[in-house]
Amino acid sequence: MSKHFAKSGSFAVAALALAVSSAVVHAGNDKERVIVQFKPGSQAQIEKAVQRAGGNKHVDLAKFDAMAVSLPAAALNGLRNNPNVVLVEEDTPRQLLSSQYEPGTPYGITQVQADLVSDAAAGSRKVCIIDSGYDLGHPDLPSAGVTGRYDSGTGNWYTDENGHGTHVAGTIAALANNNGVVGILPNGNVNLHIVKVFTASGWGYSSSLIAAADQCATEGAQVINMSLGGSRANRTEERAFRQLNDAGVLSIAAAGNDGNTRHSYPASYDSVVSVAAVDSSETIASFSQQTDQVELAGPGVAVLSSVPRGTGEKVAVTVAGTGYDANGMDGSARTEATGSLTDCGIGDQACAGASGAICLIERGTISFAEKVQACEAGGGVGAIVYNNESGPLLGTLGEYSATIPAVGISDVDGAALLGQLGSSTTISVVDSDWAFFDGTSMATPHVAGVAALVWSHHTTCTNNDIRAALQASAKDLGAAGRDNAYGYGLVQAKAAVDFITANGCGGGTGGDTGGDTDGGKGNNGGGKGGGPKK
Repeated sequence: MSKHFAKSGSFAVAALALAVSSAVVHAGNDKERVIVQFKPGSQAQIEKAVQRAGGNKHVDLAKFDAMAVSLPAAALNGLRNNPNVVLVEEDTPRQLLSSQYEPGTPYGITQVQADLVSDAAAGSRKVCIIDSGYDLGHPDLPSAGVTGRYDSGTGNWYTDENGHGTHVAGTIAALANNNGVVGILPNGNVNLHIVKVFTASGWGYSSSLIAAADQCATEGAQVINMSLGGSRANRTEERAFRQLNDAGVLSIAAAGNDGNTRHSYPASYDSVVSVAAVDSSETIASFSQQTDQVELAGPGVAVLSSVPRGTGEKVAVTVAGTGYDANGMDGSARTEATGSLTDCGIGDQACAGASGAICLIERGTISFAEKVQACEAGGGVGAIVYNNESGPLLGTLGEYSATIPAVGISDVDGAALLGQLGSSTTISVVDSDWAFFDGTSMATPHVAGVAALVWSHHTTCTNNDIRAALQASAKDLGAAGRDNAYGYGLVQAKAAVDFITANGCGGGTGGDTGGDTDGGKGNNGGGKGGGPKK
């Protein structure tokens, strides 16, 4: 029987675009939120200047000679003219980069060859996940070897009010326990550190990201996963990630979900690996941004992973013993129903003869809610709405809460079911601990997990060595050599391990058309090389 996990209403906040209203950067009371870089040793003087101007400090970035503050717009020029100030810049927004869509091995695990490489030595590696938290106690996620810190702004790291962070963590480390899915590192050996920078709303600031990344390094993480981004660069943030790279940390971020050629940050800094998304056929996702900074690709379409317990939704449709892919409608009852399949046409009136049956209804003319109500009015116990155009059907009942399960299916499956009228049919829409998500957010942990896995086999290599090996061993997709859609190609765990075994830690070439080993841009737009551009 085909099973499908779909979105639940609690995850609507995850469907965020990169662009944010400029009003976000205002901290209230006509104050502007900015990052101030100051001369070494002058932090106390700058803090006093901010206080005198009626401002307040949000994030202390002393390690980077900077701080995030809010102060009246009229005071900005005075601060810029302070002799101890090096730079005043917007504290730019950063957001999660996903939208939401049968337990087992997700296609991405085999697609990146994680199933071909042992993670027995992964205890030597720590992956830091900067996201919305972690559902500690989830039956499919490790609890041993997982750490985090309480944050006064976002709360406990071991809860996840958004769901995004738990999904990312599952792709990296979901356990091989015959319950749910498996991750890139499935045997509970890798160490995780969780930094919760996002609440349920799913956005934050670059200053918070800088502080989070610094915490990752302080906690000993070799790899940082950032399934997030924003449309504007930030010089303090760029400098921070360059320093982290110089300190041996491999930072990996989502390329962006706008489906255009605009850069997203932090992914587009030279010191950060930018990750694009492909689907199960290894084709670039329509939403994946395509830029000269894209470095690697990972699975990012309909990725099945863990979500906070009970917040996912499992959807199943079976007709005459055959399973069909379906999507639960927002507002559907969470239950299972069985009955004979009956044709209710367009569903614009009470469905005659539907008592105790499953209603098959064509999309069009009236709302989905009215169609489901017509089924209910006729005594139907479940509703299947099929598309009247090509592709699957994703629907919502709006403000209406149905008393029966309601799902959407494709036009092709709808046509097939019209030939199955009278057959025994079962619809199930029930709570789940797993869900399908789309996004470069989902591709990023595949690359981060593979990086940690490969590094666990070659621990004497540097972060730049691992990065160069991932480039050199990637599966070339799209145009020959590096291109702006796939970068160097789909990340490959076994190929990277074998590449280093054969060539040594310094054997990377920066990809087919990449830059020099110091990370300089390659010829003809070759993209990032084996390390950051200095």
